[in-house]
Amino acid sequence: QGTILPAPNFNPIMDAQVLGGALQGISCEKDVLIEILTQRCNSQRLMIAEAYRDMYGRDLITDLKENLSHHFKEVMVGLMYPPASYDAHELWHALKGIDTEEKCLIDILASRSNMEIFQMKEAYLMQYNTDLQQDIDSETSGHFRDTLMNLAQGTRMEGYADPSTAAQDAMILWEACQQKTGEHKNMLQMILCNRSHQQLWMVFQEFQNISGQDIVDAINECYDGYFQELLVAIVLCIRDKPSYFAYRLYNAIHDFGFHNKTVIRIVIARSEIDLMNIRQRYKERYGKSLFHDIKHFASGHYESALLAICAGDTEDY
Repeated sequence: QGTILPAPNFNPIMDAQVLGGALQGISCEKDVLIEILTQRCNSQRLMIAEAYRDMYGRDLITDLKENLSHHFKEVMVGLMYPPASYDAHELWHALKGIDTEEKCLIDILASRSNMEIFQMKEAYLMQYNTDLQQDIDSETSGHFRDTLMNLAQGTRMEGYADPSTAAQDAMILWEACQQKTGEHKNMLQMILCNRSHQQLWMVFQEFQNISGQDIVDAINECYDGYFQELLVAIVLCIRDKPSYFAYRLYNAIHDFGFHNKTVIRIVIARSEIDLMNIRQRYKERYGKSLFHDIKHFASGHYESALLAICAGDTEDY
């Protein structure tokens, strides 16, 4: 359900040649970059980078960085990373920047599968020669840190569901929302980070039966800060990941006066996974299309690149 699919009749050598011409010329032909890099899937872009290196003896990412600027550069360079490396890159900047970007940590760690987390940790170690969990440990704190650390282990059970323990888990979650002690917070995050998605669906239903309240409303009432945001993100991602990312995009576009980093990260990271579904949820929930809102807030080649990745329909203009 992505918006970017493998290009048919793909020729990496020809693409590398065209990109070389666009980058080496007197003025950089940005439209050509958009046309090629947003219309090839990630594995094809990596093959283009290889052909480019063979042909020019230069690194394509380096050339893009040297020739482009601002948000347009971030989009074009971001497209050139394999997914796990892109996640690692975003996490590292979120942890090691001037201020820790908690929302970036939440978006990535609350939504990735065990396999994606494993690959991301390997990429992080290779790219930055440091351990992701150690960096989370040193750059964050409290129960927020404990929950991120738990997610970063990538030890969620898969495919397993046991109806007999769902009511027990729901009762523990309900007590955790009532009593809010350190021990209860630990139990809360342990259940949300380690039970399978199928199990948690049942737990959330049982929670509603026991408390007469939706689990998200209960968490919002009982907790605050980034710990609360992270718990809610985990629940929302388990229920419907595309809806979660539609909500995050809408906030990034409207609440922060266009938070470029968030928009770029989500659009690139989900482009081959579920961006089509995210677009659909966005339109259903907010009345305007994602395409329309990006067009309204971004401009120039940056806007063109984002729109090309979103691949909007004609009625979205």
